[in-house]
Amino acid sequence: MTTYSAKIRTSSRIRLCGQLCLLAGVLGAASSAYLAFHSPAVPEDMWSYPQTPEAFTGTRAWLAVQHLGLLAGLFALWWSGAAGSTRLGRIGHAGAVAGMIGWIITEVAAITARHDTNDTTLAGLLVVGYGLFSLFMGAGLILEGIAVLRARVWHGWRRWLPLALGIWVFVPLMPAMGSPVESAEAAMAGWMLLFAALGWCLATLDRRQTG
Repeated sequence: MTTYSAKIRTSSRIRLCGQLCLLAGVLGAASSAYLAFHSPAVPEDMWSYPQTPEAFTGTRAWLAVQHLGLLAGLFALWWSGAAGSTRLGRIGHAGAVAGMIGWIITEVAAITARHDTNDTTLAGLLVVGYGLFSLFMGAGLILEGIAVLRARVWHGWRRWLPLALGIWVFVPLMPAMGSPVESAEAAMAGWMLLFAALGWCLATLDRRQTG
């Protein structure tokens, strides 16, 4: 028999993780805006484009740390009880978390190709890694988002946030990855702002009505 949480759960841990997710989302959007308008410092076929290998190293390290805040938001979403207690929610949560962890590892691994061109084997493997872990995140968030909608613990526009985060991975984020850097970073910035909205919801659970 399918059961759902009777009401939202709140705790200082959830609120703290929500604050981290909010901050990470805002900073992630700012980082994408910076990269979108960054003057190219290397040829377009370089893996580090538009940055120099040295600047690229710092950016990837920063993004790996920033993504930890997003991961905290994913954990807090599950702890909040917004997705109920169904198998669909558990599977979706596991997929989203696995995808985000894989994305963080890939961000760090991308540093090893900082002097490569896009046609090297290493660069190709990294592209596959980004794509695979994006699929995990997108599919996982869609499943967890459906669970949130069914559980009816969150109400109003907040109910749609997890599902929107998952759909955004497939449209427009993944298609934009093959576009010019401006389009790719614009899509990424939008995704980061959705994470910021999720973080805000989690950080303010004790100050608003959810039922």
